Amino acid sequence: MPSLRNDFIERRKYLRLYTPIPITYTVAGESNIHRTVSKNISADGLSFEATNSGLTDSAMVELKLDIPAAQNPIHATGRVVWKKKISLEDGAPHDCGIELTEIEEDNKNTFLKFLCDLMYDAGEELGSSTKKH
Repeated sequence: MPSLRNDFIERRKYLRLYTPIPITYTVAGESNIHRTVSKNISADGLSFEATNSGLTDSAMVELKLDIPAAQNPIHATGRVVWKKKISLEDGAPHDCGIELTEIEEDNKNTFLKFLCDLMYDAGEELGSSTKKH
């Protein structure tokens, strides 16, 4: 009988980094501007908590990511790939997973450098916490 560990298939291509990034987004076909903070982010997606009901599965969203140390927000387009209600209460917010479908050409290097810096810093922290003194 195969073990559960051997049956597990990781679908993510990129490492998820758990860091809060301020996000402003609009849902395609709507004019309302929504603000939230990322729960995690990677090179091809991110997740955040959303309170608006217009954010449905497969909805397209225009995003502005306020990356620390960047002069301007990162402009990107994404698609909702999953949405989970946080609680059973009426009007409860949802956690949403967004697949990034496009990042403006001028922003790609800034975005990727930010992710690389986060990974490097995380590795430094991990390395320093495992060193014996």
